[in-house]
Amino acid sequence: MAAARPTGSASGALCRQLLLTLAILTFACDACKTVTLHVPSKLDAEKFIGRVNLKECFKSANLIHSSDPDFQILEDGSVYTTNAILLSSAKRSFTLLLSNTETQEEKKILVLLEQQTKVLRKRRSQEKVLIRAKRRWAPIPCSVPENSLGPFPLFLQQVQSDTAQNYTIYYSISGPGVDKEPLNLFYVERDTGNLFCTRPVDREKYPSFELVAFATTQDGYTPEYPLTLLIRIEDENDNFPIFTETTYIFNVSENCRVGTTVGQVCATDKDEPDTLHTRLRYSIIEQFPASPTLFSMHPTTGVITTSSSQLDRELIDKYQLKIKVQDMDGQYFGLQTTATCIINIEDVNDNLPTFTRSSYETSVEENRIDVEILRVAVEDKDLINTANWRANYTILKGNENGNFKIVTDPKTNEGVLCVVKPLNYEEKKEVTLQICVVNEAPHSGSSGSTGNMATVTVNVQNQDEGPECSPAVQIVRIKENVPVSTKGSGYKAYDPETNSSSGIRYKKLSDPKGWVTVDENSGSVTTFRSLDREAETIRHGIYNITILASDEDGRTCTGTLGIILEDMNDNGPFIPQRTVIICKPVMSSAEIVAIDPDEPIHGPPFDFSLDGVSDSEVLRMWRLTKINDTAARLSYLNDPQFGRYTVPVRVTDRLGQSLVTQLNVILCDCVTQSDCNTGLALKTDNRGLILGKWAILAILLGIALLFCVLFTLVCGATGVAKKPKVFPDDLAQQNLIVSNTEAPGDDKVYSTNGFTTHTAGDSPQGICSPLGSGVKNGGQETIEMVKGGQTIESCQEAGHHHTLAVCKGGGQHTLDSCRGGQVEADNCRYTYSEWYTYTQPRLGEKVQQCNQDNSHMHAQDYVRTYNYEGRGSAAGSVGCCSERQEEDGLEFLDHLEPKFRTLAETCMKR
Repeated sequence: MAAARPTGSASGALCRQLLLTLAILTFACDACKTVTLHVPSKLDAEKFIGRVNLKECFKSANLIHSSDPDFQILEDGSVYTTNAILLSSAKRSFTLLLSNTETQEEKKILVLLEQQTKVLRKRRSQEKVLIRAKRRWAPIPCSVPENSLGPFPLFLQQVQSDTAQNYTIYYSISGPGVDKEPLNLFYVERDTGNLFCTRPVDREKYPSFELVAFATTQDGYTPEYPLTLLIRIEDENDNFPIFTETTYIFNVSENCRVGTTVGQVCATDKDEPDTLHTRLRYSIIEQFPASPTLFSMHPTTGVITTSSSQLDRELIDKYQLKIKVQDMDGQYFGLQTTATCIINIEDVNDNLPTFTRSSYETSVEENRIDVEILRVAVEDKDLINTANWRANYTILKGNENGNFKIVTDPKTNEGVLCVVKPLNYEEKKEVTLQICVVNEAPHSGSSGSTGNMATVTVNVQNQDEGPECSPAVQIVRIKENVPVSTKGSGYKAYDPETNSSSGIRYKKLSDPKGWVTVDENSGSVTTFRSLDREAETIRHGIYNITILASDEDGRTCTGTLGIILEDMNDNGPFIPQRTVIICKPVMSSAEIVAIDPDEPIHGPPFDFSLDGVSDSEVLRMWRLTKINDTAARLSYLNDPQFGRYTVPVRVTDRLGQSLVTQLNVILCDCVTQSDCNTGLALKTDNRGLILGKWAILAILLGIALLFCVLFTLVCGATGVAKKPKVFPDDLAQQNLIVSNTEAPGDDKVYSTNGFTTHTAGDSPQGICSPLGSGVKNGGQETIEMVKGGQTIESCQEAGHHHTLAVCKGGGQHTLDSCRGGQVEADNCRYTYSEWYTYTQPRLGEKVQQCNQDNSHMHAQDYVRTYNYEGRGSAAGSVGCCSERQEEDGLEFLDHLEPKFRTLAETCMKR
């Protein structure tokens, strides 16, 4: 089953519209196709009515002709009306002729094609019968003209199913345009399957629709799969092409070559791409100014180029073009849009600046500087205030002495001629300058352009300028040490007007040492003091004084008189380094160098000798050996002792002028001279040592600090001596302490091996032996044992225990267990052997008793284990056998005698 064209069942719809049949024939094809277009009865001129496929025909045909003059068909198959026509209810058809033959044969071919058309129509009717026999449920693409004028609903095609021969089939559709946006654009007749369009469609919004057709029976059975129907909207040329900009602005240089690209314009068209509706053509409609035509536009790319090289900005600096874009490949019935294009002509340096005059004349007074004497103007047709217009001026000739300069005024572009170095009327009364002007930018016509030139004549005006000190520095020679009042030639100034020195007065402005006087009328100098060439302020033997020269009108000038002091051999050579250090372990001599302040003609070679006429010891201990013209080597003889020595050395120049230098020679026990300087100076120059106030203050502070340290040590020693004696830690470690007593104990008196009981305070005096630890609050038992006359004192107050204390008789001691204070023992002396002998048998007895109950029977459970409740210790709790307080360590058990180790192991068992 297939979707078919309307047959007799669609006759009602066909009556509402006119049919236009086009038979497209070609002599190169065996068959031609018939296309039916549905159009209204009235058609305007140049109205698009449809499109046919001519791709196959284009392969061999280059001419398209229509048998009906009211219609024409374009290369893309678009069919347009050529005139406004009114169609009748009958069908109207025309035949297209596609051929590559000449015009004379077109009529013959058209007759043959009409005959062939009849045959093809008959064959086509036979094929339709066969198609109906082979019809299947398959889609046939269809199209709807964009913005169709109707009438609506517009019949599109019929959807049919083969199962309609056996069932009553109902047809339905869904998809965009039906139950999706845009809603209700298409519908199908339930019984016939005829598909209709209800209103015009805009292709630019909906280019196509994909619908789904369904065929069902009365009871809902679906004998066919859903069928996809593609409806394409045929484009109508309803959109004008639009330029991307309403006004384009481009720039192009003047005098550019033909074909230079100016710019490119662009337009867009919303119609269907790759059709004549979007095939655009660009063109220039109008140019202003109109003549001559200087620009052209490429029809397809929109590129604007120059068609002439006569662009001259100085004549016309702007052109305006009216441009057009038209679709339908530029055919007259295509839609078109216009825009404006402004082309600015850019300036190039094609015009040289020229002087308004060829020669200029000006004047200036002599001795004037930094003064403007002339302004020269130029003309330039190029764009103002650009590098093509701005001028650069140069002086080509006449300024060899650098008296002038010429600059450009940035506002007026004029050349300003100035005097930068004073002119002298007496030397030159007129100066001729040759000046040149060019632009900042190079000239486009020729790279080697020299520019425009002009001549400037400068007249120098005379001025009464007073005396002239020329040259500014003058020289006079005088021998040093000449007698006072010796005269010499002086400074001379002259009047440039008369070129003489008459009437000029001279005055000394500066004379650093006051050595000379200046004659007021002649300017000559006279020595006032002895001249010394070797003075400190004299450099290179020249003494400078400043002279002021003035005329009768008070005009002045200043000059310098340099007095060259001619040298005399008035100074003997001497040794500048007066102290010489010889490190005796590593050196046997030292080098000495002499200098002479006089000129070299009065200087070296020098002769060195020891001046030992008055002291023969010098000649016996020292020796001089000449090294060169200015140096000698001083060495010692006979192994002298370390110390300071004075050695007189006479140095004589080539003319016999001599001078004795007293050298201070130091023989030092050193390796380098720097090692000797400080130590030896302290040993040999103590008498000359002078301490400053800061050194004295530092010494006093050091003494005060030392006194504070000594005072601290003395006070610390005194405090240690007065500190009361206390029992050492190891004494407490050897006491047996009864602990873990849960109730106040009974007072007991032991009389074993000489022990007797006494009341407190009845203890006889004797020599003290080691004491036990003092009473501790919290329920500890206190026992005092005294050898020879021992006392055991117990405090019966509740909440206290007893502590064992042992002393030898003869010592004064106090044991206060009620207050829980620390036991004090003065002047006690003890030894380990005495303590060991005394406690060994008694500790054994105590251990034996610890393992018996009240009936003196053996009790295994006497030694009990108690939980630890205080700080941790290395040994932990040892119950009743612990002999130390719980805050003390038991490390001493590791160092006891072998007999005590057994006791320690027993006490540490849990």
